[in-house]
Amino acid sequence: MADRGVDLSALPKEVRDQLAELDLELSEGDITQKGYEKKRAKLLAPYIHQMPNVDLSLPDVQLSPGHSADPSPSPEAPGPSTSSASKHHRTHRSGGARDERYRSDIHTEAVQAALAKHKEEKMALPMPTKRRSAFVQSPVDNCTPPDTSSASEDEGSLRRQAALSAALAQSLQSPDYWINRSVQSSSTSSSASSTLSHGEPKTQPQPQPVSALADVLAHTRIENSVPPDVTSSTPQERGSRVDLPPAVRGMSRGQSRSSMLDTADGVPVNSRVSTKIQQLLNTLKRPKRPPLSEFFLDDSEEIVEVPQPDPNTPKPEGRQIIPVKGEPLGVVSNWPPALQAALARWGATQAKSPALTALDITGKPLYTLTYGKLWSRSLKLAYTLLNKLGTKADPVLKPGDRVALVYPNSDPGMFWVAFYGCLLAEVIPVPIESLDPCLSLCGVGLALTSEVCLKGLPKTPSGEIMQFKGWPRMKWVVTDTKYLTKPSKDWQPHIPTANTDTAYIEYKASKEGTVMGVAVSKISMLTHCQALTQACNYCEGETLVNVLDCKKDMGLWHGVLTSVMNRIHTITVPYAVMKACPMSWVQRVHIHKARVALVKCRDLHWAMMAHRDQRDTNLSSIRMLIVADGANPWSVSSCDAFLNVFQSHGLKPEVICPCASSPEALTVAIRRPGARGAPLPARAILSMGGLSHGVIRVNTEDKNSALTVQDVGHVMPGALMCIVKPDGPPQLCKTDEIGEIVLNSRAGGTMYYGLPGVTKNTFEVIPVNQAGAPIGEIPFTRTGLLGFVGPGSLVFVVGKIEGLLMVSSRRHNADDLVATALAVEPVKTVYRGRIAVFSVTVFYDERIVIVAEQRPDASEEDSFQWMSRVLQAIDSIHQVGLYCLALVPANTLPKTPLGGIHICETKQNFLEGNLHPCNILMCPHTCVTNLPKPRQKQPVGVGPASIMVGNLVAGKRIAQAAGRELGVVEDQDLIRKHQFLSEALQWRAQTDPDHVLYVLLNAKGVAVCTATCVQLHKRAEKITAALMERGGLNTGDNVVLLYPPGIDLIAAFYGCLYAGVIPVTVRPPHPQNLAATLPTVRMIIDVSKAACILTTQPLMRILRSREAAASVNVKTWPTIIDTDDLPRKRPPQIYKPPTAEMLAYLDFSVSTTGMLTGVKMSHAAVSTLCRSIKLQCELYSSRQIAICLDPYCGLGFVLWCLSSVYSGHQSILIPPLELESSLPLWLSTLSQYKIRDTFCSYSVMELCTKGLGTQTEILKARGLNLSCVRSCVVIAEERPRLSLTQSFSKLFKDLGLSPRAVSTAFGSRVNLAICLQGTAGPDPSTVYVDMKSLRHDRVRLVERGAPQSLPLMESGTILPGVRVIIVNPETRGPLGDSHLGEIWVNSPHSASGYYTIYGEESLQADHFNTRLSFGEPHTLWARTGYLGFVKRTELLDASGDRHDALFVVGSLDETLELRGLRYHPIDIETSVSRAHRSIAESAVFTWTNLLVVVAELSGSEQEALDLVPLVTNVVLEEHHLIVGVVVIVDPGVIPINSRGEKQRMHLRDSFLADQLDPIYVAYNM
Repeated sequence: MADRGVDLSALPKEVRDQLAELDLELSEGDITQKGYEKKRAKLLAPYIHQMPNVDLSLPDVQLSPGHSADPSPSPEAPGPSTSSASKHHRTHRSGGARDERYRSDIHTEAVQAALAKHKEEKMALPMPTKRRSAFVQSPVDNCTPPDTSSASEDEGSLRRQAALSAALAQSLQSPDYWINRSVQSSSTSSSASSTLSHGEPKTQPQPQPVSALADVLAHTRIENSVPPDVTSSTPQERGSRVDLPPAVRGMSRGQSRSSMLDTADGVPVNSRVSTKIQQLLNTLKRPKRPPLSEFFLDDSEEIVEVPQPDPNTPKPEGRQIIPVKGEPLGVVSNWPPALQAALARWGATQAKSPALTALDITGKPLYTLTYGKLWSRSLKLAYTLLNKLGTKADPVLKPGDRVALVYPNSDPGMFWVAFYGCLLAEVIPVPIESLDPCLSLCGVGLALTSEVCLKGLPKTPSGEIMQFKGWPRMKWVVTDTKYLTKPSKDWQPHIPTANTDTAYIEYKASKEGTVMGVAVSKISMLTHCQALTQACNYCEGETLVNVLDCKKDMGLWHGVLTSVMNRIHTITVPYAVMKACPMSWVQRVHIHKARVALVKCRDLHWAMMAHRDQRDTNLSSIRMLIVADGANPWSVSSCDAFLNVFQSHGLKPEVICPCASSPEALTVAIRRPGARGAPLPARAILSMGGLSHGVIRVNTEDKNSALTVQDVGHVMPGALMCIVKPDGPPQLCKTDEIGEIVLNSRAGGTMYYGLPGVTKNTFEVIPVNQAGAPIGEIPFTRTGLLGFVGPGSLVFVVGKIEGLLMVSSRRHNADDLVATALAVEPVKTVYRGRIAVFSVTVFYDERIVIVAEQRPDASEEDSFQWMSRVLQAIDSIHQVGLYCLALVPANTLPKTPLGGIHICETKQNFLEGNLHPCNILMCPHTCVTNLPKPRQKQPVGVGPASIMVGNLVAGKRIAQAAGRELGVVEDQDLIRKHQFLSEALQWRAQTDPDHVLYVLLNAKGVAVCTATCVQLHKRAEKITAALMERGGLNTGDNVVLLYPPGIDLIAAFYGCLYAGVIPVTVRPPHPQNLAATLPTVRMIIDVSKAACILTTQPLMRILRSREAAASVNVKTWPTIIDTDDLPRKRPPQIYKPPTAEMLAYLDFSVSTTGMLTGVKMSHAAVSTLCRSIKLQCELYSSRQIAICLDPYCGLGFVLWCLSSVYSGHQSILIPPLELESSLPLWLSTLSQYKIRDTFCSYSVMELCTKGLGTQTEILKARGLNLSCVRSCVVIAEERPRLSLTQSFSKLFKDLGLSPRAVSTAFGSRVNLAICLQGTAGPDPSTVYVDMKSLRHDRVRLVERGAPQSLPLMESGTILPGVRVIIVNPETRGPLGDSHLGEIWVNSPHSASGYYTIYGEESLQADHFNTRLSFGEPHTLWARTGYLGFVKRTELLDASGDRHDALFVVGSLDETLELRGLRYHPIDIETSVSRAHRSIAESAVFTWTNLLVVVAELSGSEQEALDLVPLVTNVVLEEHHLIVGVVVIVDPGVIPINSRGEKQRMHLRDSFLADQLDPIYVAYNM
């Protein structure tokens, strides 16, 4: 153990001893760090002159050479015994300022060594970020003082104290030094980034000088040919659509160029977040778990990676075990025929002899019950129960009835009387803890209690006792003496010889939290008392101090039953007294010269802590110190430490007697007191690795992962014991195998009361040999204890079945994990007795979760540091990864009646999201080792012809579909009029001047503005005149139209066409949110190089306002013309384009991936598009349609501005913004105007569904009727949102909405309208697709309700004149029916290209004029950038052919490529939103192979951390992906555009620039 260059082993012995003493003082807080360093330097000074650069400030990583926890140098004691000086020192001081209760130096050393090993690797692990308000801590005053940890449940707390030395603390004080963990290469290639070695020891990782980080990131990208970031569009998929120089793109985020420091990736790095993510990537860099095999083959549908068995796994090699026999049960002549007989005998012959002394809260004797009193009161109670309840003809109790005993622990006398009273009355006592409502008692109709206790019970207002959940109706009987009747002279209780009838029922809680009653027969009770008397050598009249609960388990068996049988004087020390005065039991032993004491490890610790005040205690009277939880593997250190302190007070080493017991088998084994001076039994030092495989191996190599266990003595007298395999048939184990202990004995429980099925599996087990043949007739009882039989037939227990966690077919013991966690310096962070360890099933394996209560004064930093060290320690020592480690505020974990942690309920809360942690660390990357292998794409080397032939051989038709023919326009007039939309308007103004084309409604549903054909024409002319006068424009210049949704926008559009300039419609900036919305306006104006802006007066003022100047440069706007009050002028002439191929307008839109794209629409495309819609929707001048859409781009703009002028129908315009102030506006308009066809967006539909869903009755009462609606089409450029359209249909069905009415449309940038459900054609069909196959770019149709199925709805009927074909985006060859590929479209109304600044011709050709690589090479297609498939259905279309349905799956640009598979964000988001009731909305994106999930929290901030494990679980279960970062934000943070689409890339940019103000950010390790 070198200390920075000083070889300690070479130092003289006395110097080493002094150093050890110093270490101890420091670890116990008796000396300051400064003083420590000073003294240490002084000691070492003479030895280091030869090493000038040694740093003295760090003490050595481990304590002095071998603090063995074992005072007796036993043959297998690990390491030499501690040197005498320090040993002597410890004897006097081990109470320490520190909590010495959990001391196991061996384990402490192991943990230190493990952590020291990690320290060398110095990995930076990002600390979660938390908003200040999210610290929900319970106030200090209502926190339980430390360690009121409880009775039986403290196996978890009886552990060893971690004296982790200060070296560790210093080297680990920054979160930058943490764990080195791995992802299983989370993408096609693991994101091997060059290590960032910049861990400054500060709390927040400081932003690096940007250039350095940029370099690092630049290397990161190149080093391993990582697939390019999915979000900046991937070149190999589709060329970049961004047509802006980086400067402009930067501005779209509302930042000036100067503040955007780009890395190689175009991601801003001057932020907290990206440094953390970089740390996380580093943390996940090197694979540590088993390396993955080659790659995922496409055809295999299996999901889970089955771990291959490791050839080095230890296997049991011994012979088959032979059952172990206990000594025969001796026959003593005067043993009573039944337990009640013993009481009767002592009551008569030894009436003055003391039976029970109870203590008050201060530890002073309260009363002593003599055997005479006990007998007479029990008789009175028995008489009262049998004769004074009910009538002679109809008694309340009959022999064999069950009676609940409800008594507080502090009043043992009342309980004793009640218990023996029931035995004498021949009814069955059922002692219960407290009012634990989960007891569905076994037919108990009567409860006995004391007056005090009854007063404390919760009551109804009428004064009756409350009916407890799951309880039968109960009668309550108070058993205080004054209420009991003296039996009549002639009445004698009936005391039969003990038989197999049930004597009493003892409750136990199972691992699942259910409660079962173990019935103990009269003969078992008696035999058990006899066996205990023989094993413990009890003598008549001895004194016993009992610290255990006398209502159950050892406390009942020794302290109530066996003691009465032997006329022992029992002194009970209740739990409350122990809390107030931990030394009380030792004082009682001293005062009463007690021969036997019955304690738990907890009591040993408490006595040690407090022993300084007691100089004069003497424990030499004790002949047997029974340690009830001695079977707990960690009890050995408590026993040793206690002996160490009290040996000087007369305690003899051989009197410590650990024992093992279980509710089913009662006492299993107990160590008999040894002879004076005989050698103490040996310890077993086992390898943890071996234990996890169920094999006993003496630990030789790595002492860090050793478990030292003490024996629990020999099997009970008269019993027979075997070890059988814990799972499967009860096959006998081999001698070197760990198994479940099973016992055959007359002294065990007989059954689970009322549960015959479970009883058979537990109480009637017949072990079988290797061949599977039963070894005999006699039945054994399963004890629930795991262990083995060692040399000399000594029994060793290593754990309990219920604490067993099976992870990847290895066994881990919950207690062992708690012990390791507690050996990590936890003093400042968590309460020791309050730790829950359990496993949850996630993705086909168990995952370990640890939940602890955090002290109110622990800092964020300390907690995170402690958690990180716990992860390392458990990983090193147990070789198992933790899935989740959570800290909850003090006093918030559910408790069992005795104050321990209720594991089952804690697990339930964890899974339901009700745990409300204040700190959480998830490590799915480490422990999820069974993910499928990442898929590697097959090289695209197959020739087109072979694919083609393959398709045809398989009988698949090529996946293509077409709308009906556009047909020839008959009337030559019409062609002339309709070749240009501007001419159509003029023609309408002449032929039908007063026909109303447009009606605009306000929020009240009032028509605020209408436009007839002639009004629209004249309005357009005025605008044309103004443009020509003031604009100074040339033909073909671009003009931006900046208007709110309305008729002004339409007039301005036609004014531009009349003037021969190109209109560009732009959504106006939001006056309340200029900073976010104005830069986009500026960007479109800059990109389109607009020569002029047409707008309204209010908007013109906004553009020039001081607020606007804060976001953009307002001095450089092009000419602004306001069109509000124009003079009545007509232009000299109206422009007519020379050819139909000339541009009509530009359509700009920001896609969901944050790309701004403008497409060029020619006059020919505009008129064919309008004609196509007219045919599909049967639009004529007599028709009315209602539009509730944003009119700025895509199909929304076409319907709002163009369609009516072409077809002549009347459009009722409803601006979607008006719905915010008047929700029912759209629906009431449909009802009022009896509209047959309406068009809306998803955001409008969602508003109505969420806002009006509960008000359908009120709307109906107002006369709202939607039965007139024939088609309600949602206009979108995405996969149809089936759940939303279905819930809308269901909700408004009551208002007459036909279920067939709702359908969707589909368009894209290259073609604004591909599908639109018209009047003709079959209803849209729905199919169910297997999600696993979608990830592999395949479509597998499954039945409705199949697991992992995704419902997809057809996107509407394909428009006339449109053809679509499904193409493999890589090979560009056509695909077969029901195959997933990119949707390509051929149509006369496709856009004619992108509007670019520096014309990227290659991109134009690629997206707009592409040819198939084979098939029909002459047709020109446009690539939509969406994945989908065509399926021929059974339905017939208008022409009588089978209908081909087009299903859109999602945008290629948006897909996430992870682990070689393709994911659609919406699918992951759907799962996330289902994970917890408080998730309002969610969005996902990737950042360098990490999946980031952003969830909006609609509940209280307390719930924020509950979401982290649930989100991680659901994404792992349903999508087989590990979430890298979970970000919890406020509602409304996820940006959504006007079409209701999530702007995931804006969200990503805000996250990386640290602008989200998240409630919590968790970085999953």
